[in-house]
Amino acid sequence: MSVVNGLMKLPEEFRQRIEDLQAGRTQPPPVRHAATVVVLRDHPEQGLQAFMLRRVASMAFAPGAYVFPGGSVDPRDGEASIGWVGPSPRQWGEAFGADETVARELVCAAVRETFEETQVLLAGPTAETVVDDTRGDDWEADRKALVDRSQSLAEFLNRRGLLLRADLLRPWGHWITPVVETRRYDTRFFVAAIPAGQRARDVSTEADKVAWVRPAEAVQRALRGEWALLPPTLATLSELAEYDTVADVLAAERTISVREPRAEIIDGEPYLVLPEDAAKYYPKG
Repeated sequence: MSVVNGLMKLPEEFRQRIEDLQAGRTQPPPVRHAATVVVLRDHPEQGLQAFMLRRVASMAFAPGAYVFPGGSVDPRDGEASIGWVGPSPRQWGEAFGADETVARELVCAAVRETFEETQVLLAGPTAETVVDDTRGDDWEADRKALVDRSQSLAEFLNRRGLLLRADLLRPWGHWITPVVETRRYDTRFFVAAIPAGQRARDVSTEADKVAWVRPAEAVQRALRGEWALLPPTLATLSELAEYDTVADVLAAERTISVREPRAEIIDGEPYLVLPEDAAKYYPKG
């Protein structure tokens, strides 16, 4: 769906839902906390690249869209027994406007979901080291056990003698799904460099294609109608396109503010109205 002047035309079936919400005849669905991680690398010829997955057409949420790895918080993501390196949950909470418990869950979800969907693991045996290779049947068995929730992230890391490397992540953004959607997420966006020796792989059953792409190229593909990108994804890529290297991204000073598009009936048609600081990345007029 195209966006012009910060307005995204919604399918006709959204009209009644918008009217019902505005009249108080229905209530928005509950919001689930979620984490998304933009995994980055420096390509020797193309420069800064981000790893993206295309969601399979059968997915209930954002089918066919290119997204970053991520997903909802699992109830066990906040287990305190996990070994932790880097900024404390309290510090993450200050960055994201969350309490300490939610912040711990978000960071753990970020690490877990990234491993589940790409086999990139932001963890290591010491505070100064990172796992350098996660290929092999034993790693795949652990990944699947996380996916089916037969083991928690803490159980996985503790059994392998690994520490969660929260210091490898940086806070980047915060988006909340508009109330008109039937599935809603309160999502914090992180950025991280892929650890040396590791490879991002196509392992997620939720994706049918993966790609390393320059942020500016992904934005242009979306604006030409070649790729489907949700507004939070396009805005994040547009922001990252302003940087030349992974080091530049990780060193960026970020003040995180909440962005939540709103749905309105304009001239009798249903529209999604994007926040001004995200709408600027789309065509005008």
